[in-house]
Amino acid sequence: MREKERAIFIDFEFTMPDRHSKRRGFYQEIIEAGIVLVEKGQIIEQFSSFVVPVRFPVLTERCRSFLNITQKQVDGGISFHELVLKLKALESQRPGLVITWGNMDMKVLRHNCQQAGAEFPLNGREVDLSMEYKRFFGDQNQTGLWKAVQEYGREGTGRHHRALDDALTTYHIYKLVEKDKQYLQKPQPTTIGDRVDFSKLFNKFA
Repeated sequence: MREKERAIFIDFEFTMPDRHSKRRGFYQEIIEAGIVLVEKGQIIEQFSSFVVPVRFPVLTERCRSFLNITQKQVDGGISFHELVLKLKALESQRPGLVITWGNMDMKVLRHNCQQAGAEFPLNGREVDLSMEYKRFFGDQNQTGLWKAVQEYGREGTGRHHRALDDALTTYHIYKLVEKDKQYLQKPQPTTIGDRVDFSKLFNKFA
């Protein structure tokens, strides 16, 4: 199976500090995960869950307000170790592409794994689709996920800053960009043999 025939689209939401608080040792932790597994252009599995943060389990007001996530929702989520096991199971020894919008998702996942003493669960080649989008369109600045999909004249899936909705929106943008790349690929120049059927020509003069 070619690398591009299998891809995992991932979006995480993280904890946030209050604007003026100085929590000693604070670092961002995953509190919601949205994952879309795609094989040969078909969605094989979707996964969505809240995740209980380990270091700072109580969400800040800023975090709850910005993400519209309640403390009760997060408290009822899976553990971080369960998330790691889920990611490992989805890859199932067949690494493909691991596609995110921006590089923060993988940075935070790696750091959370280090803090929890867990092995990083993904082996596939990581693709920051926001950088691919920036290079493809020659933008100076990185574009936000939902702004990018709106530039295509579309709307994002569901609600922004909900992990599964953002993962699905990332997948939709990926398909649109890949389609545009195909349009720009130069066709192979035809040879004279492609343009003239020599067998008919020879028969005519035989």
